[in-house]
Amino acid sequence: MKMKKNILILLIFAIFICCKHPVYRQDSGMVWHTTYHITYESDKQLSDSILSVFNEVSRSLNVFDNSSLVSRVNMADSIRVDSHFSSVYAMATKINELSDGAFDPTLGPLIDAWGFGRGHSATSDTLRIDSILKYTGIGKTKIENGCLIKNDKRISFNFSAIAKGYGCDMVAAMFERNGVQNYLVEVGGEIRCKGKNPKGKKWKISIDKPIRTDTINHDSQCIVELTSGGLATSGNYRNYTPGSTPGTGHTISSRSGRPVETDILSATVIAPSAMEADALATSMIALGTEKAQALSRRLGYPVLLVLSDLSVWQQFISPEAGEP
Repeated sequence: MKMKKNILILLIFAIFICCKHPVYRQDSGMVWHTTYHITYESDKQLSDSILSVFNEVSRSLNVFDNSSLVSRVNMADSIRVDSHFSSVYAMATKINELSDGAFDPTLGPLIDAWGFGRGHSATSDTLRIDSILKYTGIGKTKIENGCLIKNDKRISFNFSAIAKGYGCDMVAAMFERNGVQNYLVEVGGEIRCKGKNPKGKKWKISIDKPIRTDTINHDSQCIVELTSGGLATSGNYRNYTPGSTPGTGHTISSRSGRPVETDILSATVIAPSAMEADALATSMIALGTEKAQALSRRLGYPVLLVLSDLSVWQQFISPEAGEP
């Protein structure tokens, strides 16, 4: 009789386990002055873990936080850095070399001067751009024995063009540790995804048309489908200096120290990681069409460029019409 009772208990437990299917969950909110939207399949709620990842990345890379590691780096000539800073620094160095210096996270003082960083308004430093250029350039820095070393104490970092993508990657890494195989993480338009959507199909991602207005416009340029990797879109059509010409915006030239004049309205890149896609999309805006196309061919990554005449250049992306 006892054996039958034990078998019954085991059967009930087995039925309970079989019926406990993972469900798709959603999280959204604000982080780093932008929004995030996350969808993932899991048998447990991971909201606290998501926020923990964001907070950890922020403590390292948030230039708007005076107590963050990057803020302390910006005030020192040599300081020990953590794994987050080291990872982003390594990728930034890689993209800096690939883009022939077009991507450079040490343009912080210039970004601030033109009103795209702390303070969000242009300053009188725009009158001394040539002087500021003397203490920019990631090549004037290095990480040695776990310490970031600068040739000039005034060199400062702003990882805004790569940190959101890295944040997506870190949430994805947390999902992987928890056995989550189907997810899409979006932070400020940068995306990292894997697996399938709640309908059991590829993740469908809408690329916005680059329409220059004072309000956010989400008319779709095209829809792309992904089952893994990172995607990022960069453009000057939303964040630009009032009164500037259509080809100028928040992307700063590492050579002139001034807002880039470019014939690319938006650049979308698909790469193995969101932080790489993030940095490459920014680079292509700065490079302009000819050099961006050359870099795209060299890397072999899917790329979509919307040019100033509204024509589209694409590599390995087959844009589709329809709803995401």
